[in-house]
Amino acid sequence: MDSVSGVGVVDKAFVVLNVLVTRPLTLAEVVEATGIPRATCHRLLSALEHHGAVRRNDEGLYCVGPSMAGLGRAATAQFPFLRRARDVATALRDKTGESVQVFFPETDGRRCVVSLESPNGLRWIVPEGALFPIARGSAGRVLSGAKLSNGGWIESVEERVKGVASVSAPVIDGAGDIIAALSISGPLERMSRNPGAKFGAMVSRGARDLSDFVS
Repeated sequence: MDSVSGVGVVDKAFVVLNVLVTRPLTLAEVVEATGIPRATCHRLLSALEHHGAVRRNDEGLYCVGPSMAGLGRAATAQFPFLRRARDVATALRDKTGESVQVFFPETDGRRCVVSLESPNGLRWIVPEGALFPIARGSAGRVLSGAKLSNGGWIESVEERVKGVASVSAPVIDGAGDIIAALSISGPLERMSRNPGAKFGAMVSRGARDLSDFVS
């Protein structure tokens, strides 16, 4: 893999952590998901386990460790935007009944920093902390600066995952830069093939609320 920060071992460690956010994995699955050689993967996992960033569960699978919980709480406490984003996302989830996420751009993708699940039995679940490609999906296109609808949103229908639709709007700081994307996502049967018409206005209002907070 190519280094994105110039410090290869740190880049590899975060690649490993990123694949563990979604679910616990065996060593072989970590190797397959990251493309990092088995011996290197094993050394990284052992080192991360030593620092509490990775642990083994009862089945012996590698998963995110307890030290990451403290880091997550500190990130929220030291970044007031995250608290406000969770409040806005909660109100939007409660109003729409669908799953709501907030994404931040990263060098190699988009990070889900807030994820609230729909109360419906059939729902689209996005793990908080997961890293996704920035080139696909409504949130990815928002963060990439794609053209918005007249209502200020972008919709996506089965673009990244079959049977799932979403609509997203940009959060803009005082300098006019897009710093995050607020999204509603869910199964196609409820979101419809035109989710923007159904939820675009609401997600745009929520994104403007967050934009006002950071402006």
